[in-house]
Amino acid sequence: MRAQLDAGEAEAIALALEHHGSTVLLDEQRGRTFALALGVPVVGTFGLLIRAKRRGLVSTVRPVLDALVGAGFYASDALYHRALTLAGEAEP
Repeated sequence: MRAQLDAGEAEAIALALEHHGSTVLLDEQRGRTFALALGVPVVGTFGLLIRAKRRGLVSTVRPVLDALVGAGFYASDALYHRALTLAGEAEP
């Protein structure tokens, strides 16, 4: 894996493979595709925030998404708006 992924992604996937039933947190498409090909469930940062909201751990995700994007976290406009929609925070 290390030949195709960066060290952190490779280690995260390897750990998830060792612990069956684990989900790995990955945002980069290459790592996500690699993990899914190995049967490892994947969630991204935005997906994790949506899960946190659904479980009542955060009340809104928009401020967190905005802070992430403001700090340089790349997310396409489509992904950003989809996350808000899934979180029930999209503007009409």
